Amino acid sequence: MKFKLTLLACFFSLVSFAQDRSEYKKEHFISGADTLNYRILFPKNFDKEKQYPLLLVLHGAGERGNNNESQLVHGGDLLLKDSVREQFPAIVIFPQAPKDDYWARVEVNRDVKPFEFDFKNQEESSKSLTLVMNLMDEMVNEKFVNNYQVYVGGLSMGGMGTFEIIYKKPEMFAAAFAICGGANTEIAQEYPDNFNIWLFHGEKDDIVLPKYSKSMAREINHYGGNAKLSLYPNDNHNSWDSAFSEPYLLPWLFSFSKNSSK
Repeated sequence: MKFKLTLLACFFSLVSFAQDRSEYKKEHFISGADTLNYRILFPKNFDKEKQYPLLLVLHGAGERGNNNESQLVHGGDLLLKDSVREQFPAIVIFPQAPKDDYWARVEVNRDVKPFEFDFKNQEESSKSLTLVMNLMDEMVNEKFVNNYQVYVGGLSMGGMGTFEIIYKKPEMFAAAFAICGGANTEIAQEYPDNFNIWLFHGEKDDIVLPKYSKSMAREINHYGGNAKLSLYPNDNHNSWDSAFSEPYLLPWLFSFSKNSSK
């Protein structure tokens, strides 16, 4: 009987978990013949007459697809926590890139390890990132979005996309975070003065080498930005687990607005 009750409890726990994830509403952004799947989470007791911060989160390569679900695997649960939603009532968007596309404009050689990257961030954006930027343009025009508190962050492929979207949309974001990403360091000189970004990387990362975050942090600071870098000595590529466990990440991120610096 005790075993059956335990199974029943697990079942209801799973059901509850699924219901929680469903609070991220499934949406589709259509531009011409192209469609971007995304999930959006509104603050509790959302009121269109009020204004809220807006956070864009870009997933990694492993979460690409067309199910409009996988992009929530990393970071989705953190931002769904009651304590987080109460302390930081914000609109959160998780778009999903298809299997055959990438957030950043980069050529990836996966036949070697660590992977080799040829960043082409100064070229025309990928279809997926273009759709994200168009979606964000529409969102920031909504009266319920606080344009002074728009943020972006991502992991791995999404970290690369984060670096690129700041370069392409330097006027849009108040602060950002990038986990185990990389970019062409030349784009750092186009970042806004005093721009705040927190970079994370595992020192044992054998997929995307930590040198990419180190060089981006160095160049952003060289050109007048405020990049902080956290390196995890025992982490491999999954440094997002450590980054999303950082107790100061969200307080730090939401403390910035485009008309202030901390």
